[in-house]
Amino acid sequence: MTSTAPSTGIVRLSERAPHVSGADMVASLVPPPQFSDASFASYRADDAYPSQQDAKDTLTEFAGGTAPQAKKGLFRRAPKTPERKPGVYLDGGFGVGKTHLLASIYHAMPARRKYFGSFIEYTALVGAIGYQQTVELFRGADLLCIDEFELDDPGDTMVMTRLLGELVATGTKLAATSNTPPNALGEGRFAAQDFLREISAMSASFETLRIDGVDFRQRAVDGHAVVLDDDGYEQAISAAAASGVVSDDAFDALIRHLATVHPSRYIRLIEGLSTIGLRDVTVLTDQSAALRFVAFIDRAYDAQIPLRATGAPLDTVFGDEMLAGGYRKKYLRAISRLIALTHS
Repeated sequence: MTSTAPSTGIVRLSERAPHVSGADMVASLVPPPQFSDASFASYRADDAYPSQQDAKDTLTEFAGGTAPQAKKGLFRRAPKTPERKPGVYLDGGFGVGKTHLLASIYHAMPARRKYFGSFIEYTALVGAIGYQQTVELFRGADLLCIDEFELDDPGDTMVMTRLLGELVATGTKLAATSNTPPNALGEGRFAAQDFLREISAMSASFETLRIDGVDFRQRAVDGHAVVLDDDGYEQAISAAAASGVVSDDAFDALIRHLATVHPSRYIRLIEGLSTIGLRDVTVLTDQSAALRFVAFIDRAYDAQIPLRATGAPLDTVFGDEMLAGGYRKKYLRAISRLIALTHS
């Protein structure tokens, strides 16, 4: 008899031990649900930041569409379109729509074989099936989209740079965003020079597009994560469990469990959930644990799963020492996402 997953009720993430095969990883290389319908038309460029519209127009052309052209005189020749590089790198701060634009490229490009994933998903695939098999898998692909290219792990960066070099040589187009490397200037703003330096062997293949703007997640929510008292939490979890599957874990128990699950499997850890509940949140003091929690929140944010929590506000979970260190941008991005999810 085939068992089916429950459609309602409460589960413990700390009791889940998901398995992800290489085939599963490949099948998941599509834009997350939040961006399943993303398009250039639905990207609302902020008039206060002209670079957003400029990037949108350039990427529309890159994806095979036609960007608006300035009007010319009756007898004037249309300007010659410069030859595009095989890769584009979207360079900007938090929440300016880089992932939306990346997903728009994926959806708009008339490609037979195209893939969309986070940096960690691609490197996890290499770990699961081996480098050469990964090359063969992607060889001949029309498009590879890489979200949040990790610049703080030299080994993984080298592997990905080598992989991309082999794919570009056979005609694959690339589109990427990245995180800011340790101690980069700009507080999560422009990382283009750092990105190009770290992938020096591939830098000539990328056209950099800067995107200014204000974090859209902060436009519609308050500046702090929502914290519930015990009664409010119980009511929220019970109400959510009546219509969907809800997780309910002590924060410390979840943090310990994340250390036993490879980050590539976090997407399966939260599969099927309608709400994530965390009790007795505390400030993290171990950086490895903090980085795993960042990866977990990235997956929860991609899936747009609301968070309900008690204890310390989730926007304070990364201490001052961490926020002053080399992974500052990762933590700030996670804080932005945590705030948004508690307001969901």
